[in-house]
Amino acid sequence: MRFGAAVGGVERRSESAPDAVRRWLSGGPGRFVLTRDEPDYPPFLLHLNDPPPVLFGAGRRDLLQVPAIAIVGSRNATEQGKCDARAFSGHLARVGYCIVSGMARGIDSAAHWGALEVGGGTIAVLGTGIDVVYPPSNRPLAEALARDGLLIAEFPPGMGVRRDHFPRRNRIIAALARGVLVAEATLRSGSLITARWAADLGREVFALPGSIHSPMHRGCHRLIRDGAKLVESAQDIFEEFHDGGAPNPPVQPSRAGSGEDRRLAAMGYDPVDLDTLAARLREDPGSLAAALLELELMRKVERLPGNRYQRLA
Repeated sequence: MRFGAAVGGVERRSESAPDAVRRWLSGGPGRFVLTRDEPDYPPFLLHLNDPPPVLFGAGRRDLLQVPAIAIVGSRNATEQGKCDARAFSGHLARVGYCIVSGMARGIDSAAHWGALEVGGGTIAVLGTGIDVVYPPSNRPLAEALARDGLLIAEFPPGMGVRRDHFPRRNRIIAALARGVLVAEATLRSGSLITARWAADLGREVFALPGSIHSPMHRGCHRLIRDGAKLVESAQDIFEEFHDGGAPNPPVQPSRAGSGEDRRLAAMGYDPVDLDTLAARLREDPGSLAAALLELELMRKVERLPGNRYQRLA
C-alpha cells in the first residue's frame, strides 16, 4: 500500500474530498469505507456519544469484529516499557485478542509489532487521513498493518496532522476495546486520555507498575491509585474476561506432550528467568516464551516479575 508523505507535518493536496476518496479507494486492494448503518460497523463504537459516521479502512476488515484489548503508552518510552508492551501484545494476540493502538512512536508501535510477530490481529487507529503516515518513521509498520492487520481513520484521505485530532483518535481506541492497558506513561501522556475515555465507557483499565523514582511510570501509578487494575502478567488480564479463557482459538497450534513435560522438568520448582531456562533447554528464548504462555493458560506455570517463571504443577 502506498501512503502520502506528510510535508512539514501536513499533507497538502488540491483535489476535493470526494475526489481524494475515490482516488484512494481505487489505489489498491483491501481499502474500504464503512458507514454507521452497515451491519459490520463496530457495535462498541455506538457506545460513544459521537460515533464516527464514516470509517476509512485499509487491511483486514474482519478484525473489527474480533474481541480487542488496547495497549497504549508514552511516545518516549523506555526500552523496558517497549519490551513489556511487545510481550503483553504478543501474549494477548496469540490467544485471540485483537490489539488496538494508535501507531504512535514508543509503546503504540511496540504493541502493534508484538501482535504482528505472532501472526495475531492488530488495529491502528490513526489521527490523520488514512493515507498519511505519522510519524513518517513508521512507514514500514503502516505497510505491515495494511497487509496483515488493519488501519482505520475517521479522517478522509489527504487529511494531515492536527493536534486536536489525536484526542479524538483516542476515544475510538478506547471504545473498540474491552479493556485498555497503559504500559508506561508520564503524568502528561496522551495515553491517560485514552484511559479516561475507557473508564467513562465502562471498559476495564489496566496499568503496569514501575519504579516509584521513574517519571515514566507516574501516569500508571496515578491510574492505579484512581482504581485501575495493577497487572504484572498477561494472565492478570485473561482472568478479567471469560474466566481466564481465550476469546477465540489460539492463532498458533498448541505445544503439548513431551515438549511440555521437558520444559516443566527443566524448570524445577524454584523461580527461573527466561534466559536461564532457554540455556538449559537449548531453545530460542522467543519460542520458549510462547510455549511458557501456553503453560500459563493451563495454570501449570506462573510468570513472576523480572521475566521469571515458576512451576505450579
